[in-house]
Amino acid sequence: MAGETYEPPGVHSFEPRLLFPDVPWLFWLNNFVAQAIISVIIILAFWLWVSNKAKIVPSKRQFIGEFAYDMVRNGIGREALGPEYRRYTPYLVALFSFLLVNNLFGQFFLFMLPTFSQIGFAYGLALLSYLLFIGAGLARHGIKYFKIALIPSGVPWWLIPLILPLELISNFIVRPLTLALRLFANLFAGHLVILVFVAGGGWLIQYADTTFNRFAGGISILFGFPVFALELLVGTLQAYIFTVLTAQYVASAVAEDH
Repeated sequence: MAGETYEPPGVHSFEPRLLFPDVPWLFWLNNFVAQAIISVIIILAFWLWVSNKAKIVPSKRQFIGEFAYDMVRNGIGREALGPEYRRYTPYLVALFSFLLVNNLFGQFFLFMLPTFSQIGFAYGLALLSYLLFIGAGLARHGIKYFKIALIPSGVPWWLIPLILPLELISNFIVRPLTLALRLFANLFAGHLVILVFVAGGGWLIQYADTTFNRFAGGISILFGFPVFALELLVGTLQAYIFTVLTAQYVASAVAEDH
């Protein structure tokens, strides 16, 4: 929005901005990278805070930390991985924390932009989970893991030429792509809708030439608040879904057969 000319929100609204454009050696530090760094600081501070001076009878602070930890450990890790959950719980807790904080940045006035509305960050996180479940499968089965993943047990030999490319695409291409795209699309679309309501409503209130249009602008901004609440829910759900799917992919990689 500039002057009386309204520029509708779009892909350009999510373009990264350099924080220090005049400093050549900080060419990598844009607003999305800064948010990711800040989120790590927040997460470390939170877990150090809730775990400091832990007692048998937990304080309110310790209870909050234990509740969050147990939700991921028992509700996600143990449910998906069974006896294997202890080995992967640290990653799952860190993953869920990182996703949740960065998704919630879209609702905080200092940021107002979810980190994973930038596709590169979604691909990067999906790549980490991809490497984790591949590594877990290799650690458990060795090179035999690829045979287990590509050729389900009990498949007749004459179906293998048909099944093998399907399993290859499903397990090693579709999984990481859908992990990333599901996360990115939900955060991008939700925030774009908010921009439409808020930016469009603000422009109508400020520059519209009729009372009716200014009234419509006010209604548009009011409708933005329920969308904010919906995006808050979507951001939390996407953090949970991404973590659950990662745990399930690891579980399938360490299973004896498919």
